[in-house]
Amino acid sequence: MRYPLISNTFFKHNRKKFSGLLPKDSLAVFAAAAKMPRNGDQFFLYRQQSDFYYLTGIEAENAFMILYPDCPIPELREVLFIEAYNPVKATWEGHMLNQQEAIYISGVKTIRKDDQFEATLRELMHSAQAVYLNQNEYPKFHTAIADNNKLIAEKIKAAYPLHTYMRAAPLLEGLRVVKSDTEIELIRKAAAITGKAFRRVLKFVKPEKYEFEVQAEIDHEFTINRATGHAYAPIIAGGINSCVLHYTENEHKLETGDLLLFDFGAEYANYAADMSRTIPVNGKFSERQKACYNAVLRVLKKAIKLYVPGSTIDQINKATWKMMEEEMIGLGLFTAEEVENQHPESPLYQKYLMHGVAHHIGLDVHDPGLRHQPLKAGMIITCEPGIYIRDEKIGIRLENDILVTNSEPVDLMADIPVEADEIEELMQHNY
Repeated sequence: MRYPLISNTFFKHNRKKFSGLLPKDSLAVFAAAAKMPRNGDQFFLYRQQSDFYYLTGIEAENAFMILYPDCPIPELREVLFIEAYNPVKATWEGHMLNQQEAIYISGVKTIRKDDQFEATLRELMHSAQAVYLNQNEYPKFHTAIADNNKLIAEKIKAAYPLHTYMRAAPLLEGLRVVKSDTEIELIRKAAAITGKAFRRVLKFVKPEKYEFEVQAEIDHEFTINRATGHAYAPIIAGGINSCVLHYTENEHKLETGDLLLFDFGAEYANYAADMSRTIPVNGKFSERQKACYNAVLRVLKKAIKLYVPGSTIDQINKATWKMMEEEMIGLGLFTAEEVENQHPESPLYQKYLMHGVAHHIGLDVHDPGLRHQPLKAGMIITCEPGIYIRDEKIGIRLENDILVTNSEPVDLMADIPVEADEIEELMQHNY
């Protein structure tokens, strides 16, 4: 394991909080992620399902968890099922999680083999009245591929049609949206690694390099700092590519005079960072590029102040869009008079800023959390204003991760270079 083990008190506390939300005579079932096929006989690199990790700390596949807090058999109130030892698999793939390790990592005292899951569930369903089943309910995401939780849910409902079934996702969302001290420190670590990678590429970028070469520098810095990888597909977008919001090909040559937009974040112990920066490929912003850059930077600094308890992401978006609209007028993209006469459903700023500027982060780069939900201390949310002027090959996005507190917002990326002059200074030795 690349990162030091997290104390199992963290996972025990998470289970206790979740179990406290279950009504009497209710149990909940969770499944680990399955390996995803890549091609031929290959799989993608394994990554645990976030809710399962949040409750158990277990990174292994073929695992299940049943929580039944008022089960009449005390030792079955928490049961973790792990894959039975397979000597052939161990020979080919390496160490397999054993019972003592599972206890040590998760804090669950009752560990059974995965082939005992159905029999144990049958025993518990006899006294349970309601069953909480889990699935990814992120509102902007849909996939035709059924994950393990959905497959298990369908199987259980078919086998036990007379039970009442409920959704576990809203309960978990309510817990995961506010980060514990442990989670905040893990995200701080991910942010620090991300900052190291950005400083590294500032010393590397120059014309004639390729976007994928820049990504390789980021990959290297992540690896030597014990990150488990990227929290999401990195965006390394030079020139006109900087105006493509989710550009991930990262394959083009960097040209002098162009901007290079980064959007990447390290994943550390399964927790995500999310950062955006924009730099001049040749180490010096043009006058127009710097004017656009500083417009976005001014908005970033002002918008961060909105990240206080009681505010909402919807409110932050609207206020930030308005700030960017004023900056766009100053940049000559349209006039105040044109804004007054614009169609209310097609505001002019949307041509140059097409996305929201805030989302929750945590175990997922887009962590659970609703746009209209009032912010609370302990939430960590991105702030990412931008401007995209395709005709000028100018795409600029600046993004930091902000911790909401009961006093002032805390910028977890405040020490990562963002001032235009500092970026130019750090890049000068490249030439």
